[in-house]
Amino acid sequence: ISLLLCFRTSLVTPLVFGLLLQPPLTQLSIITQPNIVLLMADDLGIGDVGCYGNDTIRTPNIDGLAKEGVKLTQHIAAAPLCTPSRAAFLTGRYPLRSGMDAINNYRVIFWNGGSGGLPPNETTFAKILKQQGYSTGLIGKWHQGVNCESRNDHCHHPLNHGFDYFYGMPFTLISDCQPTETPEMDRAFRKKLWLSTQMIGLITVTAALGRLTGLISVHWKTLTFLAGFSLLFFVSWFSSYGFVRYWNCIMMRNHEVTEQPMVTDRTTSIILRESISFIERNKHKPFLLFLSFLHSHTPLLTTERFLGRSSHGLYGDNVEEMDWMVGQVLDAIDKEGLKNTTLIYFASDHGGWLERQEGKRQLGGWNGIYRGGKAMGGWEGGIRVPGIFRWPGVLPAGAVIDEPTSLMDVYPTVVRLAGGVLPQDRVIDGRDLMPLLRGTVEHSEHEFLFHYCGVHLHAVRWHQKDSGAIWKAHYVTPIFRPLGAGACYDRGFCPCSGEGVTHHDPPLLFDLSRDPSEVKPLSADTEPHFDTVIKKIGRAIEEHRRTLTPVPEQLSVYNVVWKPWLQPCCGTFPFCWCDKESDN
Repeated sequence: ISLLLCFRTSLVTPLVFGLLLQPPLTQLSIITQPNIVLLMADDLGIGDVGCYGNDTIRTPNIDGLAKEGVKLTQHIAAAPLCTPSRAAFLTGRYPLRSGMDAINNYRVIFWNGGSGGLPPNETTFAKILKQQGYSTGLIGKWHQGVNCESRNDHCHHPLNHGFDYFYGMPFTLISDCQPTETPEMDRAFRKKLWLSTQMIGLITVTAALGRLTGLISVHWKTLTFLAGFSLLFFVSWFSSYGFVRYWNCIMMRNHEVTEQPMVTDRTTSIILRESISFIERNKHKPFLLFLSFLHSHTPLLTTERFLGRSSHGLYGDNVEEMDWMVGQVLDAIDKEGLKNTTLIYFASDHGGWLERQEGKRQLGGWNGIYRGGKAMGGWEGGIRVPGIFRWPGVLPAGAVIDEPTSLMDVYPTVVRLAGGVLPQDRVIDGRDLMPLLRGTVEHSEHEFLFHYCGVHLHAVRWHQKDSGAIWKAHYVTPIFRPLGAGACYDRGFCPCSGEGVTHHDPPLLFDLSRDPSEVKPLSADTEPHFDTVIKKIGRAIEEHRRTLTPVPEQLSVYNVVWKPWLQPCCGTFPFCWCDKESDN
């Protein structure tokens, strides 16, 4: 018996020690319903962050997330502009499926008073997490629409899409919000409207003078009609474009407009205060915080303490301030003892805006070695973004994953962590990232990723897992101007279709594993597998298109135009002005 006991002890002792010495990765993996904090920058280029190669803009807090967590090097946005990219992020679906990609040149939500937006029948991850008992908050930028049919129906509002609490901009930050900056919104179209107004006015004045001097025989009724038409034409467009700051640059708390127009000097401090307050209020139950930064979109609102700190002018100052805000949020999580029970995610909604310049000032981001930028649906610079996950004890520290992943993958990842079930009545394009992040699988679940520019398919990526190749076929590319430049500096944005693009047949083919900058297109002469790859991708496109179903176009011209009866207003329309934050 004593020998048997000794034998059992010799077995049990190392077993106990082995269990005690297991890394925290295994011990904490059983945590259910972690807190989830999603941090999304606006227009931030992948080349603007230290851990992605920038050594001149200081981002120690974002870099710290990568050091303590997992960095994704092929993290891809589903669209190269704000509205469609964020719609895909929130729903886990290509924006085409929800009608949130454009068939025209209006590729984003243009007005708070428009009728387009994220359809109420879409199921966001916030809706599912709320059903699972989470407190859900959105602080910052929305840009997914507000109303459908009346000023207060709030059909597209965050509170109708699963968020318990909202503080921020229902629209997006634009230079029009800053009175000292040159107007940005629809700048070229506004110039045409002004020119047309002046031409009509000139014709009217000339006719009137001719009538008075007797040089031209014009009936007074004709003159009255011309004068009335001139006035009506001017009022029809100036009532919207002349008051952009009042109509679009507003702040809301839940359904209430709190600032109209917004007071930009204090926006950053209030957004940070609201974020930390949300964490503190909800620390005793699972929460989802989506902090959607207004940084680093023009006009680059930056507080005085950060001005002049970077070597990249105002843009660099703005990025460094955002990094500081990330640090403040992380400190709040640490202070409440939530670090080990909170999944942190950091990303940008799409690539940096190369064409955004004022004189010699570069106001847009940098996309590192990747070609192209914001608004370009195919080139890597428009869609490859930073992607970092941190969850101490569950995800390995300092890991780097060079596999194709998508912003859409956040949807199934957080839904499953919360114990929720993915919708079964629709296609979900995202894939659960936890097995890849934890290292239990070697490859991403994505074999193909489809890169749209509006509703136009510009490129397709095929991850050939057995060979390690990442093929990318470009069917449409924008025409850069001036010739030899790396962007559409003549337009300010690259178009998706029309005269500003080139169609390729056969498509341009690159192997991103060998040529991530997409500078050396392959051909049948230089790549033995060229025809096989193109046929494989072609079949994938056919299968993908069979999964698409017609849906209402949320960014149609009718849905995009400003409608006075839908305009959020904190007074009696059109006298919309308030500053309730100052009152508080």
